[in-house]
Amino acid sequence: MKRELRAEWTKLRTLPSTGWLLVAVVALTVAVSAAATATVSCPSTGCRYDAPKVGLSGVQAGQAIVVILAVLSAAGEYGTGMIRTTLTAMPRRTAVLAAKATMVTALTSAAGTVAVLGSVLAARLILPGNGFTAAHGYPPLSLADGPTLRAAAGSVLYLALIALLALGVATAVRDSATAIGLVFGLLYVLSVLPYLITDPDWGRFLWRISPMNAGLAVQSTVHLSSLPLGPWAGLGVLAAWAGTGLLTGGLLFRLRDA
Repeated sequence: MKRELRAEWTKLRTLPSTGWLLVAVVALTVAVSAAATATVSCPSTGCRYDAPKVGLSGVQAGQAIVVILAVLSAAGEYGTGMIRTTLTAMPRRTAVLAAKATMVTALTSAAGTVAVLGSVLAARLILPGNGFTAAHGYPPLSLADGPTLRAAAGSVLYLALIALLALGVATAVRDSATAIGLVFGLLYVLSVLPYLITDPDWGRFLWRISPMNAGLAVQSTVHLSSLPLGPWAGLGVLAAWAGTGLLTGGLLFRLRDA
């Protein structure tokens, strides 16, 4: 698969949009995380905020750029007609899709790591000034703390899985605008539905199958027993969505003409 990987890397690094989108992932994630930490406060009477989760809240915004990057890496070739050239040079379609998934995952993970580290640093600097001090039960955020490390590492994995989900959907529908709309619907619309359902059992069920709600459970570090799903189980739900998307896209990629 070396040839396919080299080809996909060449295509991605020569696209002007790739670099800008990766920078946007980092900038938007850190900016929203910093803004979120600046707006919360912990008075002397105490508070019940999940500090690491607040500090990583920008991931919910940064994932939108990740979706766009992953969709363009696949559906963009259909828009330009370059997919025909790609498949003529590399007829092994499974290898082509695997190479796309590898490159997109690598780039997203790299940008996601920088974005998450920047968000944790911003929270570490901002939160103490808003009352999140050791005296109030909030020591400075540190990756040496197990739950904080899990929330940070899990956020990077979350972004990588979002990229794979978007890649699978884009491969299946072959249209950038449609794919972006579908993935945004899965992430943002489906995440709101549980709170609009009056039946608590149905609301809990919808929460559990929502890729965004379930996946972001990995950021939670306190009150875990109140969550409909545990942190890693929630990330597993998102992995199932990503796997289903990739499998569906891969099957259609093999069966249809370019």
